[in-house]
Amino acid sequence: MDNRVPSRAAGPGPRRRDRHGRGMRGPIAPPQVPLAASRAEAFADLVQDSVDRLERRWPQLADIDFLVLDVPRLDVPGLAWSDDPVPLGGTMPARDGQRARVIVYRRPVEIRSKGRDERAALVHEVVVEQVADLLGLTPETVDPRYGED
Repeated sequence: MDNRVPSRAAGPGPRRRDRHGRGMRGPIAPPQVPLAASRAEAFADLVQDSVDRLERRWPQLADIDFLVLDVPRLDVPGLAWSDDPVPLGGTMPARDGQRARVIVYRRPVEIRSKGRDERAALVHEVVVEQVADLLGLTPETVDPRYGED
């Protein structure tokens, strides 16, 4: 009795189905559910939610660009932030035809927060602080609920 498995031809070729005949599996979740969003996309949504809350009170925020970067770059000229060893956000005033910018750094904020609710609160605090710095106001003036838990 000859039960030898025929050898596969060496070299590139079309990918074969797995041994159970199922082939490649599809995505874990459909694209419209929150599970399908990456951490960076979910974080950008938190920043946008915070900006939307503030724009109702401060319509001039429509003239400011809000950016999310993974980590701070310390060599950017004109970027201002607090004296923290690792900043959570920064501002760049408008100049040379460029709009003012508020930058929120994703990884430092994620590291300092434990869950989604805590992360959302920290993101909002960072956005409020940076907007206040850019507008020359106190954070309590920008958002009267600033600092409340």
